[in-house]
Amino acid sequence: MTLSSPIDHSLWLDCDALYMEHRTLCLQLQDNHQLNVNLLLLALWLDKHHYILPKPQWHELQQDSRNWEEKLLLPYRQFRRRSKVLLETDEYQQMLKLELMLERKSQAIILKALQSMQVKQQTDTTNSNCGNLSHYLALFDLDSRDYPSLHSQDSQ
Repeated sequence: MTLSSPIDHSLWLDCDALYMEHRTLCLQLQDNHQLNVNLLLLALWLDKHHYILPKPQWHELQQDSRNWEEKLLLPYRQFRRRSKVLLETDEYQQMLKLELMLERKSQAIILKALQSMQVKQQTDTTNSNCGNLSHYLALFDLDSRDYPSLHSQDSQ
């Protein structure tokens, strides 16, 4: 089935909570492996809600979001990080707010792409705890079993 109403912009509110729970690891994966934190959080959210997105579609989402990020978000993030030592606290906070706005744009791009994809509701959820997480991490030659704290959210 093509995804429609079950997943909308409100999923990012849930993802914000997941981010707060896994912030340090998310940023480490972003910085060390160039993962897209929004896609990582989406994988966790989909697993938690028992949806499955096939592996080729994870590759497509990664490519689409990477194109957007390389044009604007990543250069801005690098600029913000380099500027930190040169700016007053309030100026730096303004830069962070702008980066968050760019992240929200990235989320909208991901959601639009996701809504045209074949996302399936899983009926047998006994072995589905980390399918999306595994698919996404595999794009970076990472194994989801190496990140057990990300699996813990499935039981909540």
